[in-house]
Amino acid sequence: MADNARAKKLADLIREVVAEKLQRGVKDPRLGTHVTITDTRVTGDLREATVFYTVYGDDEDRASAAAGLESAKGVLRSAVGRAAGTKFTPTLTFVADALPENAKTIEDLLEKARSSDAQVREVSSGAQYAGDADPYKKPGEDADDSDEDAAAE
Repeated sequence: MADNARAKKLADLIREVVAEKLQRGVKDPRLGTHVTITDTRVTGDLREATVFYTVYGDDEDRASAAAGLESAKGVLRSAVGRAAGTKFTPTLTFVADALPENAKTIEDLLEKARSSDAQVREVSSGAQYAGDADPYKKPGEDADDSDEDAAAE
């Protein structure tokens, strides 16, 4: 079992090698400049690597990029093997990163919360507080009343 530092180093190396090879070495037109490698994770035994990627474009571009990555998997794994110099080159699995979609969902929810806050602020702008201006008892006020009650007993 490899230590976490070694797995992290190998993951960083895989990310750099795959990104460089996609940019300069793979001639597949489906893998244009719109594919970005976002993260890489390696298992503890250094046998499997998961490469996360995003694609700038619509669903058709994402599907063609996924097919292009699957077809270039052997070339990319060979490049990783040459660069890593390890006994066993990890198998590569490409997973579309859901980060952009999640970020869009979060932005939409934040915008909805902002508009709701603005609506509440607008409604409450002329509102008055219920009760007295200062509803809290002061420490000196309570003590005077209880001293008079104690003297009367």
